[in-house]
Amino acid sequence: MALQLGALRDALIDAGATPDKASKAAEEVAGYDVQLAAIRTDLTVLKWMVATVVALLLPALWLLLRVAGKVGAL
Repeated sequence: MALQLGALRDALIDAGATPDKASKAAEEVAGYDVQLAAIRTDLTVLKWMVATVVALLLPALWLLLRVAGKVGAL
């Protein structure tokens, strides 16, 4: 048996769906829930990656501009 959202299954049965249809619908929604959790994890990783790149590039850019100003390149 696949992962199900029990409260959703019970609510669908109370609303008049057959237990078989309610189980299938609950399994399908649970699948989307798993996919959404994976997307959230990927988004968190991407945020950290962008923050790291910005944290490393901004000081490097500042140093490059400072050196260029001292040498007269600007």
